[in-house]
Amino acid sequence: ERTGKVLGEFCRCYKEQFGVALFNSVRYEIEGTGGPQAQLLHRKVPLEDHVIYSGNIFQYIEENKKWRNRFCVVPHNYGLVLYENKLAYERELPPRVLVNSAGYKILTSVEQYLELVNNSLPGVTPKSGHSPMLKCPTDFPLILWHPYARHYYFCVMTGKEQDKWRAVFQDCVRHCNNGISEDSKVEAPAFTAAIRMYRQCKEQYGTWDMLCGNETQVLSNLVMEELLPELRSTIGPRLKGKAPERQRAWIQVSDAVYRMVYELAKAQYDAAVARCEQERPQLESTIRTDMDQIITSKEHLASKIRAFVLPKAEVCVRNHVQPYISSILEALMTPTSQGFAEVREVFFKEVTDMNMNVVNEGGLEKLVEYMEKLSHLAFHPVKMQSCYEKMDQLKLEGLQQRFDVSSTSVFKQRAQIHMRQQMDDAVYTFETLLHQELGKLQGKDDLCKSIQRILERVLKKFDYDSSTVRKKFFREALLQITIPFLLKKLAPTCKGELAKFQELIFEDFASFILVENTYEEVVLQSVMKDIMQAVKEAAVQRKHNLYRDSMVMHNSDPNLHLLGEGLAIDWSEEYSGQPEAERRRRAKQVVSVIQDDEGALPYGAEALLQPGSPEARQPEEAQPGLPPVDAVQEIREALAQESLGVGAAQERLMNGTDTSASPRAGVPAEAEVPHVTAAPPGAQSPSPACHQHGDSETGEHGERSPPQARASTESGEGVQTEF
Repeated sequence: ERTGKVLGEFCRCYKEQFGVALFNSVRYEIEGTGGPQAQLLHRKVPLEDHVIYSGNIFQYIEENKKWRNRFCVVPHNYGLVLYENKLAYERELPPRVLVNSAGYKILTSVEQYLELVNNSLPGVTPKSGHSPMLKCPTDFPLILWHPYARHYYFCVMTGKEQDKWRAVFQDCVRHCNNGISEDSKVEAPAFTAAIRMYRQCKEQYGTWDMLCGNETQVLSNLVMEELLPELRSTIGPRLKGKAPERQRAWIQVSDAVYRMVYELAKAQYDAAVARCEQERPQLESTIRTDMDQIITSKEHLASKIRAFVLPKAEVCVRNHVQPYISSILEALMTPTSQGFAEVREVFFKEVTDMNMNVVNEGGLEKLVEYMEKLSHLAFHPVKMQSCYEKMDQLKLEGLQQRFDVSSTSVFKQRAQIHMRQQMDDAVYTFETLLHQELGKLQGKDDLCKSIQRILERVLKKFDYDSSTVRKKFFREALLQITIPFLLKKLAPTCKGELAKFQELIFEDFASFILVENTYEEVVLQSVMKDIMQAVKEAAVQRKHNLYRDSMVMHNSDPNLHLLGEGLAIDWSEEYSGQPEAERRRRAKQVVSVIQDDEGALPYGAEALLQPGSPEARQPEEAQPGLPPVDAVQEIREALAQESLGVGAAQERLMNGTDTSASPRAGVPAEAEVPHVTAAPPGAQSPSPACHQHGDSETGEHGERSPPQARASTESGEGVQTEF
């Protein structure tokens, strides 16, 4: 009932905003006033058919209260796919769990998690000395927490592993949060405007943390935001048992309701979109026929609203916004610019190291190997982490409360996405220019000089594009902070008077001109001049290496953008010199994008053996919410077995089963052969930490994305909403 009510109101807003967005899209197409042209090339399909990372991680299975080793794969769409073991993945068996991480937070301590859980169900807190609902067998947990959906519990053995898995998980969250496609020039603006209008009707003006994920996830969050308090007051008092049991039950109830809401919201939203698409040809025909009259009518309406609103808006801007613009801008500029500077530094270092290694190690053949790694640099969570973490410094201090900014996370993630895009654009431009040069080069010296020359050209282009992207980001962020504040301030004196302007709109054009949208545009104009001036002054002073708007970088590579339209470069196909059979074999192998530069192989890859299955072992005693007594012992045994050395591990894990003893039913083993650099087969390893996976260098996996099958529901493990 609540979903139907919320979606009914939202779909009405969406239908109105669809016509406005369609008009704006057609007008932009005709008038086409774009900004400065980017100097770097943009890759069309960055990670098609690649896997970001795959490795072993321990997962807590709530149904049997045990920790199990899982093989986790992160495909190019950034979903988390968990398999029983590596062998199950290689055999393309259905995964155990699929997780779309939009809206999740990555926690690295059980205390953080328990604090959030305690706050989610007020009045239900475990008494001192009682067992909490979750206990981790190692000091390095990784918990995926969501305000509405189920939680996921993982752990690893070392702090280094924890840092690297956290970087991977954060990349997944960052990507999945950005789930509304920017390629859609009508549906996406209509959707975000409808969400904004709906929330403003409820007098919610500030930024919203749960505007994350695809459209259905955002709508589900919208419903749950209203439904959850009511649900908590109705169901909370009826939950039975000790505090941890009630907390666990509440999480399950919330997750079950969230899934129901998701399905209902999806059906209603899809139906609303289908109705709008059905009307689209007629609407577009009217727009193209009457474009001039619609523009004239809108300008007439805007002039009347401006005369009424602008004097009040300007006073509000002068007293409440203008004094703080420079402070907000400085708070945004410092961490963002440091992040982009780090992107530049990482790119420079990677190319320079590659150049030195190519000269020292064997010319063109080595170049192919390094270029394959470099081409995915932007999607390497660990190497990009030093860039992303610069945004952690972003603090708006008192400004956050003044302007009703609930959290800075929306700005952090937006800047981080820009960083990743700029890195990939720089890498792709470098690839394209180098590929063009290769046919003309003679010898290693020529290659070295050419790489250096191309690097310098790309860095100049990067500096220009970085300045353009950052200035646009600063303007948008300032608007996103100040406009909701102004609308809330002006609402008591202006909003009630807007209805009288409706009569100024011709009925034929009512689908394309809305009083509320025009009012927002007038308010935006009242503050836009101050924002533009503040960003311009920062550029004139060359703060943080920003360029002036008047500085136009003339295109020194007129044919570069034509090169970017060609097919993607396959370095191994063109230059590796491998026989056809070998290339076919490599084509089936997944080389994880994450490579370790220190002679180590992909992280998280210490050969953690699979502990006994739930069928094979029963817990001696299992308190509610705690892992069984033998859970810690299982992991310790795994580490002890691991230290037996590579030869023993090879024998035990040769084909995914334990060959040294009679196999126990239901005990899968990891088909992962540890690899030690520069050691002969069967050599003993000095310590468990020396065991490394050979995925990326020996090509142990098959190069494919994981099968998009529904997860198995064995052992009661559920499937998160599909991604």
